[in-house]
Amino acid sequence: MSGPPIKRSLTLQGHRTSVSLEDEFWNAFREIAQSKSIPINVLASEIDAARNPDTGLASAIRVFVLNWYWSKN
Repeated sequence: MSGPPIKRSLTLQGHRTSVSLEDEFWNAFREIAQSKSIPINVLASEIDAARNPDTGLASAIRVFVLNWYWSKN
């Protein structure tokens, strides 16, 4: 099973922020960015811009990762 979420730093549109993600989600998030040939901060910015303001960034990233892998099956 996964360990506790770990705080990770990101830069969104020139501003530093952090998200707490489990290793599995962080690693999958990085793999998706690599597969799209974009920096992880760019992918995070895209997710941030598309998310509902009531949804936290870490939750939006988790849902994005799940949807990405579900769409591949």
